Amino acid sequence: MAFGFARLNPVAHSPRLSLKMYASSVVRARMANVVARRGFSTTRAQLGSPYHYAEGPRTNIPFNPLTKHFFWRYWAFMVTGFGAPFAIAVWQTYKTK
Repeated sequence: MAFGFARLNPVAHSPRLSLKMYASSVVRARMANVVARRGFSTTRAQLGSPYHYAEGPRTNIPFNPLTKHFFWRYWAFMVTGFGAPFAIAVWQTYKTK
């Protein structure tokens, strides 16, 4: 090896270490095949059941971003949420004691 690395590291050429590394890589490769062959399957969601809900884009949020007034409602909500702590602080500061 270059620069005498083999002399400094006696484990570098150990046959036991290389055999152990080879065995672990074989096990890892076989486990990947086993997992790939498991054949997961699911049943279709029964929409008539009260425990299954519609799936897909925009079905997991409590508002509809496709409506005409969504832009104004969104910004009203954001301004209210951001401004409320400041408005409360000003109100508490100027409140009569």
